[in-house]
Amino acid sequence: MVSNYGNIRIAIDRGGTFTDCIGNIGTGKKEDDRIIKLLSVDPKNYDDAPLEGIRRLLEIFENKTIPRNTKLDISNVQSIRMGTTLATNCALERNGEDCCFITTKGFKDTLLIGDQTRPNIFELNIARDKLKPLFNMCVEIDERITLEDFSEDPEKIITKVDQDDDNLVIGKSGEAVRIIKKPDLNEIRSTLNLVYQSGIRSIAVAFVHSYTYPNHELLIKKIAEDIGFEHISLSSEISPMIKFLPRAYSAVADAYLTPVIKNYLKKISHGLFIKNDSTAGSGNTLKNIQFMQSDGGLVEGDKFSGLKSILSGPAGGIVGYAETCYDPENSIPLIGFDMGGTSTDVSRYGSGKLQHVFETVTAGITIQSPQLDIHTIAAGGSSILSWENGLFKVGPKSASADPGPACYRKNGPLTITDANLYLGRLIPEMFPHIFGPNENEPLDLEITKDKFEQLTTKINKDLKVKMTTDEVVYGFLKVACESMARPIRALTEAKGYEISKHRLVSFGGAGGQHAVAVAESLGIDTVLIHRYSSVLSAYGIFLANVVEEQQKPSSLVLSDANSRRIVEKEFKDLELICKSKLYNQNFFDEDINIERYLNLRYEGTETGLMILQEEENIWNFQKWFSSAHHREFGFSFDNKRIIVDDIRVRAIGKSNIRAESSVDKQLAIYHQKVVDSMKNIFMTKSIFFENKRIDTPIYQIEKMEYGTQIRGPAILADSTQTNVLPPNAIATVLESHIFIKIDHDDNKSIVDREGAVNPVLLSIFSHRFMDIAEQMGTQLRKTSVSTNVKERLDFSCALFDNKGNLVANAPHVPVHLGSMSTCIKLQAKLWEGKLKPNDVLITNHPEAGGTHLPDITVISPTFSSDGDIIFYVASRAHHAEIGGILPGSIPPNSKELYEEGVAIYSELLVKEGIFQEDMVYKWFVEEPGKYYGCSGSRKVSDNISDLKAQIAANTKGIHLINTLITDYSLDIIIKYMKAIQQNACETIKKMLKQLTSHYGRNVFESEDRMDDGSLIKLKVTLNNEDDEYIFNFSETSSQVYGNLNAPEAITNSAILYCLRCLVGEDIPLNQGCLEPLTIIIPKGSILSPNKGAAVVGGNVLTSQRVTDVILKTFNVMADSQGDCNNFTFGTKCVVDSDGDTIDGFGYYETICGGVGAGAPSWRGDGWDGASAVHTNMTNTRMTDPEVFEKRYPVLLREFSIRENSGGNGHFRGGCGVIRKIEFRKPVIASILSERRVLPPNGLHGGMNGLRGENTWFRSDTSAFINIGGKNTVNVQTGDVVIIKTPGGGGYGVKITY
Repeated sequence: MVSNYGNIRIAIDRGGTFTDCIGNIGTGKKEDDRIIKLLSVDPKNYDDAPLEGIRRLLEIFENKTIPRNTKLDISNVQSIRMGTTLATNCALERNGEDCCFITTKGFKDTLLIGDQTRPNIFELNIARDKLKPLFNMCVEIDERITLEDFSEDPEKIITKVDQDDDNLVIGKSGEAVRIIKKPDLNEIRSTLNLVYQSGIRSIAVAFVHSYTYPNHELLIKKIAEDIGFEHISLSSEISPMIKFLPRAYSAVADAYLTPVIKNYLKKISHGLFIKNDSTAGSGNTLKNIQFMQSDGGLVEGDKFSGLKSILSGPAGGIVGYAETCYDPENSIPLIGFDMGGTSTDVSRYGSGKLQHVFETVTAGITIQSPQLDIHTIAAGGSSILSWENGLFKVGPKSASADPGPACYRKNGPLTITDANLYLGRLIPEMFPHIFGPNENEPLDLEITKDKFEQLTTKINKDLKVKMTTDEVVYGFLKVACESMARPIRALTEAKGYEISKHRLVSFGGAGGQHAVAVAESLGIDTVLIHRYSSVLSAYGIFLANVVEEQQKPSSLVLSDANSRRIVEKEFKDLELICKSKLYNQNFFDEDINIERYLNLRYEGTETGLMILQEEENIWNFQKWFSSAHHREFGFSFDNKRIIVDDIRVRAIGKSNIRAESSVDKQLAIYHQKVVDSMKNIFMTKSIFFENKRIDTPIYQIEKMEYGTQIRGPAILADSTQTNVLPPNAIATVLESHIFIKIDHDDNKSIVDREGAVNPVLLSIFSHRFMDIAEQMGTQLRKTSVSTNVKERLDFSCALFDNKGNLVANAPHVPVHLGSMSTCIKLQAKLWEGKLKPNDVLITNHPEAGGTHLPDITVISPTFSSDGDIIFYVASRAHHAEIGGILPGSIPPNSKELYEEGVAIYSELLVKEGIFQEDMVYKWFVEEPGKYYGCSGSRKVSDNISDLKAQIAANTKGIHLINTLITDYSLDIIIKYMKAIQQNACETIKKMLKQLTSHYGRNVFESEDRMDDGSLIKLKVTLNNEDDEYIFNFSETSSQVYGNLNAPEAITNSAILYCLRCLVGEDIPLNQGCLEPLTIIIPKGSILSPNKGAAVVGGNVLTSQRVTDVILKTFNVMADSQGDCNNFTFGTKCVVDSDGDTIDGFGYYETICGGVGAGAPSWRGDGWDGASAVHTNMTNTRMTDPEVFEKRYPVLLREFSIRENSGGNGHFRGGCGVIRKIEFRKPVIASILSERRVLPPNGLHGGMNGLRGENTWFRSDTSAFINIGGKNTVNVQTGDVVIIKTPGGGGYGVKITY
């Protein structure tokens, strides 16, 4: 690369607290590097941290004094590279540019509704409404296009575009696009003028299907430029990929953040000048500054955007360890562990290529743009330590920089940093004296000591034990390390990688104090710590390459004859664009590497993989995709076509700044010698390791000879990093790294006292048990085929003891939470003494602990070495098609159970390791079809695939249980399994006592009715003195001749869910939560129906009413929408004239609504209910509008918030939504819903929410027909179904002034 100026190189990482700067005078030699660390905000001393960093480096390199806050001459600077958290902080604090969101008519509320899920299923005051939207204004444009064909078409019709039809065109993806409504240019100009007159100068434009047909967005851009808007973000330009929701989010994020970034860049530019440059002062110095993007590549300053800067700083860290720690000769993959003050970023690097993801959520914003795969954990040095409900808690709350940890002398809380200080793992003598009122005092060990001693006294009093303060503090660190290890496991194993085969790379300010402990927990035996570990993000930016990318949508079938020719041409066209941009930055062909990618997926699925062309001129994309799919998801298809969704080229301009010898080469070069303790020890400190304090040597890294080996315990430190080496580890000091090897056999860190429960182990096991359930869920989602499981996440996974009691349930779908235990208990008793290793059970029958028939449970026993069952693992998934009288298997008017599809009481799905496919076919196809008017499963291939995915999830759970047994022993696991259930039991009892005390009474009653008049009545008696807690539903109505009947397991789930919500803290979710309760449900009632009763509505409707009744019984909140609004449509299988069966198709969705307003209670003040979100017993995602229309013959006309549908009051109820679906082909459509007759009730004078409405518009008669809450209609082409969901009830009388 040719330089136009001097030789000085500068790289800067501007973080939230500190700004790290690395400079080199131009020799390229590491010994000539200079590192500066300064506060990111210090207005008393300088206006801007990066400019101050440049000033200090120039003073060093040019050997002269440069006054602060003056323009800096960068004539001798070859390059300035920067990473910044400015966009991230701006997004978090919601202080970006005022902007307007311009979208298709009917979609103004798209970004407010999102995917309709709530982020925390146990948070009644839903946090989604706490972050305000990024846009100030939204306007709709009356325009519309759609795809002409649909992928689920059984006839696989592909429309040929006729030149005589002006409204039918070929899109960029190669698909036929139907132009339904062209925009009116006068309307656009008038609308944009009004926006401009409001003062807004930045707009984001996102139209449905613009990724393939951007013409309408381009019209907006041209008119907006004429009017004078300063920033215009088109979704089709910044993210030309299918999925409307993330693309629209991305466009708005860009419009919101980029102007802020541009203003900051102008500030930087005006602080610099180049002597004798005619453009000095014009801002053109930005041409000499490059910025790190979220994808790990550099870009010129004038091209840097807010959207691509979200992960700018963390991306530098990944590039840093990828460039310095990965050895292509042995290809050992790396885990990045970047632990900072408020959070920890974890990532993975392998195969010599940066791994990207294309859809992420940051600061509540869904981003669709290439980004490095970085996972942030709410655990950093400032994470707060607390003792809650008998468990050690670390985070997620942080003390941040202000007040910071207790030792920062600002009255802060106890944090991880305090724990390290107390145990001797932080060296105050090597820490800057910047604390206290005059900012000249060291870390305060005394206040930390006092606070930990007080906490220890409380813990010992609560538990009636005698733990030392050292044991308590060390326990917090063990729990912290486990909480950080848990998401790292998920990151690697979710991608199909074995974690123990990785090396852990530690960096960040706090990484070195925890890296070895985290590696031990993960089973990793090697830790790498670079000498620049505390500034590795800046160093990564220093070393990074320049990147240009181009991408184009596609719809090709990979195996088609012309596909390769078309793709090769697209590759060449995109390469030319990328290369020309790099040529303009003084790169030549020999400096440029080209990476070619295809975004591929199997036909009928929505999960794509970005596949790299591994060998130039070799066309093995099918093989590479199948291999990647099998590794990540556990399977591949031989008989499904592979679809090309996107064609992508990434051109990399190699910076070639510096090459380091790999760690392994340095180990071979430098002779290893044991450290000379007398010569090298800087000082000795008493440090707590495992079970005692040890006099531990402290070594200064910079004074150690290369090849020196230190056996722990020890601390290796310098002015910027502190690295803890426990007794079971050996460190080798190399030129560029500290290489640490861990002996896992020596790890006996937490001792379990016989009899007594160790609260540290209890806290650790709460993480490990939940980790098993969560990883099972990840495995199920990965290996499943159906949209219902893979995309909508309608499943749950759990771990049970040998009696069927719930041990851990991942927070997936609330209605599954307690009901699965009822099922496992019955099956365990039924099969007692009969099951063998590798047997797997299947059941879905409501009399066997099922909820409704589509929810199919797969159960696997775990055996001890003695052949006894010690645990069960189970996965429950909603199968969208199991036969019955209607496609989708959610018939709104079923009267008998057989009408709802397959009903399996208990069968062996796998017998001694052999999958019983004949049995599955019999139960799913033959048995349901025996009944009049009924069909077997219309998609048995999907049933079989998802059942195998459930088996794979269970197998994963069994493997993790066996690993846990190996780590801790079976006796200890069983002991803590029981202890964790007892802990939950005590926590629930404590909450119920608080409730009784707050209201001054112990009897609570409430009732409500279903739309058919059926009564659900609850009386709760809380006798705290005798530990009697009775939930009595005795006066509830009899079962109905319909499908609202709910098996008892559903009521158990509703109670468990409500109690967990009322606790309001993160507690283990297990059988202990229900243990103190007596639940009375009358047999033959709507909550305990007799044999053969229809139940499909009980799971999705009655469950919601039970939840509403429980919550208002305790005066917690008004009624929510009380409904899942189940909507299905599809076609039946037909036999053609040749006697061949043509498959039908089916679609199923649940629709969000309004949340009830919260009441003031012992938990705090009340709150307004959230709008347009799933409530209580469900939390499944909504299909993206573009995916919806691509797969099915529909046109989504509107999905918006139903204004003023929430009940008024002192606290308002949330609003429901309006969903209008137009059909482009005849189908059978069904709605199963509630609250169409009786509204959601307000509480204590609050107004009721509006009732829902279901309307059918018939295009042949132009009639609008109310179809009621439960109905099936045969819709024709042009017909529209309009679903208006209920709002939530209000709380209290609204006071007007």
